[in-house]
Amino acid sequence: MMSAAHLITNFTTAVKENDIPTHVIESAKLHFADTIGVGLAASAGTMQKRWYGSVDKGGSATCIGGNSSSPADAALLNGMLIHSLEYDDTHTSSVIHGSAVAAPSALAAAEEANCSGAEMLIGYILAYEIMIRIGLAAPGMFQKNGFQVTSIAGSIATAAITCRLHGLSQEVTENAIGIAGSQASGLLAFLENGSSVKALNPGWAAHIGIKAVQLSKSGMTGPPGILENPLGVMKSFARTSGNLLDQLGDLGQVWHSQNAAFKLYPCCHYIHPFLEAIEQLMQDGLTARDVDKIHLKVANAQAPLICEPWDRKQNPLSGYDAKWALPYCIALLLIKGKIDVHSFEKKPSKPVIELAKKIEWTPMKNSGFPNVFPAYVRVKRKDSSVADITIHDVKGTANRPVEPNLIKQKFLENTARKLDESTRNDFWNSLLEITQFQSIKNISSMLKC
Repeated sequence: MMSAAHLITNFTTAVKENDIPTHVIESAKLHFADTIGVGLAASAGTMQKRWYGSVDKGGSATCIGGNSSSPADAALLNGMLIHSLEYDDTHTSSVIHGSAVAAPSALAAAEEANCSGAEMLIGYILAYEIMIRIGLAAPGMFQKNGFQVTSIAGSIATAAITCRLHGLSQEVTENAIGIAGSQASGLLAFLENGSSVKALNPGWAAHIGIKAVQLSKSGMTGPPGILENPLGVMKSFARTSGNLLDQLGDLGQVWHSQNAAFKLYPCCHYIHPFLEAIEQLMQDGLTARDVDKIHLKVANAQAPLICEPWDRKQNPLSGYDAKWALPYCIALLLIKGKIDVHSFEKKPSKPVIELAKKIEWTPMKNSGFPNVFPAYVRVKRKDSSVADITIHDVKGTANRPVEPNLIKQKFLENTARKLDESTRNDFWNSLLEITQFQSIKNISSMLKC
């Protein structure tokens, strides 16, 4: 029986551009462009600006919103930036933040190897596909055991696609996957106090994967059964082998990355359907002044991230901590009328906290999570009238797609923090034409703003 690493290697070395359906490529362009916009928005943040000092200066790879560094360090920083706003996309069924790893990895490797735009985008797609399969093999189990599956799966995917973009052998690729999986990491311990270290997880995955390739090229070897053996990734992090080999078996035949969900708010994706419900009620006339009580039903598996401990979710420790605070986000939307990147760059607001304390929750039975991200909201007004609403799945998925013009609008708003209007539009158009470029130097130069 082939190992999982061998199946991944066969996939990444054999796939050609013509093997990937056109609609998958077009979807990837939108996701990649969205991700770059998120990274540029983050690069203007006070907290994020300090991170540039953590990486070496000079090298072949571009740092978003900065200059250049080594491929491993640039991928580290770019992954941190992209994930730091909680505005990057998610493949919901696998709970994978694929672009936060795939984009910085593919960009760094393509720059170093002087790849075309088409090859870079292929690397991005393949990385996303690999990560999704690892998440789908044991849905929710990595998180249940305290790990962020994005970071674990991302290191392996990065190693695989970096080897592809550099044209390395199957032997080097399998060893790189074994090395990357041996060093994979990424805890959810940030939930203790809303530490910003969560932003590091995708960047660290990209960093590990690129370093693993360098080590493999130098002769280091890695275990071929890194994913499925008793001491490997699945058993160590998910506590189960799941159905990984079955998931990997349809690589190149089924393309899951096209189903990834765009984020429409810069906060934990689990919170989004609740915000959509509140927006619908606001359109019907609900205001913060009307609220007596709000009751929510939340999927059990989501609760540790967005509900526990409830008193801190009502009164978060910082703006960053508020991104995982369900009652605070709902109250913020009701009081401010919108939620954007700026909303979480400020300290938690006293009026918002007071309204958040009027919100309670109970577990949702038969939620369907993680195949769907649902929400139930019941509002009791001060006049004793009641309104309730159910959202069966988060908006932005393939089942509930958003129009490309909304993604462009998000990109233009994000990049307005760094670029003028004309440059923003030119950049958007260039990203959607990326497969036509023989080199990605034009994209790289636009990133250095």
